[in-house]
Amino acid sequence: MEATLEYKLILAENQQLESKRLLLRPLSMSDAGDMHEYASDEENTKYVFPTHRDFTETKVVIANYFIADPLGKYAIELKKNRKMIGSIDLRVDMLNKNAEIGYTLNKKFWGQGLVPEACILLMAFGFEKLQLQRIFAKYDETNHNSGRVLDKIGMKKEGRLPKSRIDKDKIVTDIIKGLTIEDWEKNKESGKY
Repeated sequence: MEATLEYKLILAENQQLESKRLLLRPLSMSDAGDMHEYASDEENTKYVFPTHRDFTETKVVIANYFIADPLGKYAIELKKNRKMIGSIDLRVDMLNKNAEIGYTLNKKFWGQGLVPEACILLMAFGFEKLQLQRIFAKYDETNHNSGRVLDKIGMKKEGRLPKSRIDKDKIVTDIIKGLTIEDWEKNKESGKY
C-alpha cells in the first residue's frame, strides 16, 4: 500500500514536465478545441481511439478520461505557441515496476520528432523518479509510424501478439516494444538521449 501511495504522490508532484520544445501538462476543458482538431480526423485516430463525432464527445472524453483521473496523463503542448498538439500517458503498474506508454499527435505535427521528444521526457521521469524497471508500448503491426517512433527512442521488439484484439471491427495483431532500466542507462551514457 505504501508504494502505491508514494508513486501517486510522485505523479501528483510531477504533473508538468518540460523539454526543449514541449511542455507536458494536465489537460483541461480549454484544450477541447485543439483536441477536437485531431480527434475528429479519421487519419489521425486510425490506430488510437474512435474518431470523435462532434465537439461534445471531445469534451466528454476530456472530462471522463483526463480530468477525472489525471495522474500520468499529459497534454503535449508546443512551448513556442502554447498549442496543445496531442496527448501522452504513462500507465504505471508499480506492483511490477513497469509502465505502458501511449500517445497521439495531431497529424499536422508528424515528422518533426515531437513524439520521440515527449516519450524520452516521460521515460526519464519513469525511470529516474518512479524507479521503473521497464517501459513498453503496444501498437497495431500495420502502424509503421508508431514502430519507427519506438525504434527512435531505443525500444526493442519484445514480441508479437497475433490476433490480440478487435479494434474498429478489425482483428489486430499487436507488436510490443520495450526498454529496461539497464538499456535506458546505456543509451543515456552513449549520448542517445
